[in-house]
Amino acid sequence: MNLLKAISLVLLLAGCGKKTEAPVLPSPSLTQPKTFSLIDANNAFDAFNTAFYDTNRKLYYSKSDRTELAVGWPQAVFWDIAMAAYKRSKSAAHLKLVNDIYLGGAAEYSNFDWKKVKEVNDFIYDDMMWWIISLGRGYELTKDQRHLDAAVAGFKYVWDNSYDPVNGGMRWSWKVEGKNACINYPTVIAAMVLFNITKNQDYLDKAKNIYAWSRTNLYQNSTGRVADHKVGNNPPGFEDYTYNQGTFIGSAVMLYKATNEASFLADAKLAADYTKNKMSDVKGVLPAEGEWNEQGVLKAIFAQYMQMLIVDAGQTQYSEWMHANINLAWLNRDQKRTLMFRDYKIACPTGVIQSYEASSGVAFMQLFDPISN
Repeated sequence: MNLLKAISLVLLLAGCGKKTEAPVLPSPSLTQPKTFSLIDANNAFDAFNTAFYDTNRKLYYSKSDRTELAVGWPQAVFWDIAMAAYKRSKSAAHLKLVNDIYLGGAAEYSNFDWKKVKEVNDFIYDDMMWWIISLGRGYELTKDQRHLDAAVAGFKYVWDNSYDPVNGGMRWSWKVEGKNACINYPTVIAAMVLFNITKNQDYLDKAKNIYAWSRTNLYQNSTGRVADHKVGNNPPGFEDYTYNQGTFIGSAVMLYKATNEASFLADAKLAADYTKNKMSDVKGVLPAEGEWNEQGVLKAIFAQYMQMLIVDAGQTQYSEWMHANINLAWLNRDQKRTLMFRDYKIACPTGVIQSYEASSGVAFMQLFDPISN
């Protein structure tokens, strides 16, 4: 089972346990640049691959000691980063990497035969949906029909097995009762990716259906706060995570772009404001998620959808906030390995670190252009 979600369930049932933070190191004495550069973005991505990418299995290691692969769902996030790098650079090497990661995922995850992915690879529904989103994006980028076929089949499999036709919403897992943000909002995004490709109205209808249920059950419309989960008839479980804020923002922006309904954009902005004003520190630095392993990848997901809000929906008021976080993460990189850390306010540790916690700064730098001087 996905480690992050298993821990979420334990915390839900037993109360919060003690969390162990990485040691706080002094920040390096450097002059903060006005902006990172395109060369920096290339260097950050190349360094991430040098540290974590397995050229044989065509997937990423979980740690810089390169002893075992990362778990399945963050591999899709890493693939998203590679696709963003190619969109930015138009590099043949980056396109090859995009194509190779698809091959690595297919080889590792039962050739995206979704029933086998469940039974052999032990993916739960949100694990699948992260890959389904990425497969759709892979088709948009490469026009490789295998990507689209796998995404369409995967969406159907998850919908048929996860959707609750009586009470609404998407179940997180077949093993426990619960409807989490991490399956519901990604389902909206996947449906919208497939709608944008196929123009099949059924995908748009499904996206609206799940968004409406999730907005009622997993969202606080007075503040923009996104709940992590809802179990049975219990009240929503509010735990602040950037990826839940991000996927809500992405869902709202994609529906806004498809329908031109202003309420969706208002939702996205309120969720972004909550993340900035309530989840970030007084200077706007995003939270240092990652003490529970895969949580280090959460801000890489958030980056994807904040870029969508700023660029696709024209909400440039958030650009300075995003660039301040990018520049701080880059400032505090490990100068020798050119790796960034999940906590942007401290120097990246020089020892073994996880690919999860090194990923978000890289994602931001591929998705956001440097500020023009």
